[in-house]
Amino acid sequence: MGKVIQMKGIVKSFGNIIANNRVDFDLREGEIHGLLGENGAGKTTLMNILYGLYSPDAGEIYIDGNRVDIKSPSDAINFGISMVHQNFKLIQSHTVVENVALGLKGTGFFFPARTVERRIREFSQKYGFKIDPHTPVWQLSAGEKQRVEIVKAFCRNAKVFILDEPTSMLTPAETGELFKLLRLLRVEGKSIILITHKLDEVLEVCDRITVLRGGKKIKTVDINEVNKKDLASMMFDQEISFLGRENRMRKVDKDIILEIKNISVLSDKNLLAVKDVSFNIHRGEIFGIAGVAGNGQKELVEAITGLRRTVNGNIYILGRDVTNVGPREILDKGVAHVPEERIRMGVVPSMSLEENFILRSYNKEPFSDGLFLRYDVISNHAKELISRYKISALDEKSPAITLSGGNIQKLILARELTISPVLIVASHPTQGLDMKSIQQIHELLLKQKEDGCAVLLISEDIQELLSLSDRIAVMFDGRISGIRNTDETTIEEIGMLMVGGGDRV
Repeated sequence: MGKVIQMKGIVKSFGNIIANNRVDFDLREGEIHGLLGENGAGKTTLMNILYGLYSPDAGEIYIDGNRVDIKSPSDAINFGISMVHQNFKLIQSHTVVENVALGLKGTGFFFPARTVERRIREFSQKYGFKIDPHTPVWQLSAGEKQRVEIVKAFCRNAKVFILDEPTSMLTPAETGELFKLLRLLRVEGKSIILITHKLDEVLEVCDRITVLRGGKKIKTVDINEVNKKDLASMMFDQEISFLGRENRMRKVDKDIILEIKNISVLSDKNLLAVKDVSFNIHRGEIFGIAGVAGNGQKELVEAITGLRRTVNGNIYILGRDVTNVGPREILDKGVAHVPEERIRMGVVPSMSLEENFILRSYNKEPFSDGLFLRYDVISNHAKELISRYKISALDEKSPAITLSGGNIQKLILARELTISPVLIVASHPTQGLDMKSIQQIHELLLKQKEDGCAVLLISEDIQELLSLSDRIAVMFDGRISGIRNTDETTIEEIGMLMVGGGDRV
């Protein structure tokens, strides 16, 4: 097979941080090439250079043997390269069809939206993506937004597809369908670069794998030459333990921390998204919620954290009715919130780390005397949290946007856990993270459980839920389709509940 893409000696720095250090990478025609590395290893930076979002400080790019200068995404698209980003590049106020139409050629002058809508519906029908073309993007869940990005990329008829963590919001069945599509594209001669932290996935679907660590290329290998432990060792230069059910410490108290009684919640479309849902979570329990994106999980979390009103039912924290109170009062009850979209809702990207660390408590002792902020106390607090939670950052005054996804998530958890919460609401806390970051997040949640905190864990990763949770509830069409003790269920049973084959409790 010929080489479609060759990147030679790529160098890219951001201030004193070297993101790519003389990296070589090649992509063959008709292959699926996995790109592995922990958060901050330089994977996305390298692909952003290929897609024209960054210009390299040094190095060369060749397409079909010809040296090219890719100065913008428009250049990349003209060269037949499309990219699905981990952090969505969508205009929130526009509809699905309007977002897909942006930058899409060949739609005609008259009624271009109709042409794009037809392409979306044809693609959706062919590949099983259920998307309403006329829905505004701001009304979609994170998983639905990701599907729009995939449709947007594939509608450009590119020959090279860069997919950055494409399965992070998909169920096992949806992941299987995506892999079928990738294999079909490979047969058609297309080339795919798959950025993922899930080792099982690259071993299942990729032909070759390139590992980056600390901005440098470690090795490119054929999948038949390596196993999961080999890849983990190359990624981290150390042994990584794989969490299983036996790692959980079952320590659940009788005290009920969170009680949900028959609540119903409306979506942004003014339709019932949560329908008569009831459950409770005990002290020292991790209660998981599984489900395909768009089945009411987002609205449920927002109702519990005071960001959305309920239309029926009641929410109790430590026996006190907190139905429809504001988010500040919920936080003051000792509820920590790790939101689904960490950059949009979890941090203020332009603010420094030290400022983000005190977002919950900037107006309280010891950070404020009532009139003025105590910047020396704030700075020392930030330095202590950076050290304790092993957050990789230049210093405490760096903007949050300069951190990798895993380090942003650790920043959020560090801030939320400083209040010694009675309840943690964690929505997709490891989505898009590498194995080392996932392991650290899991350990933090398990430590909180052991200390008697209740944890509500929302995830679409069934294996993660089975590894961490004591019980799992599955949401389908806004209802609980079943609640299972994790010791008494299987991936297959949870997967069946996720598509509606359940109890409807």
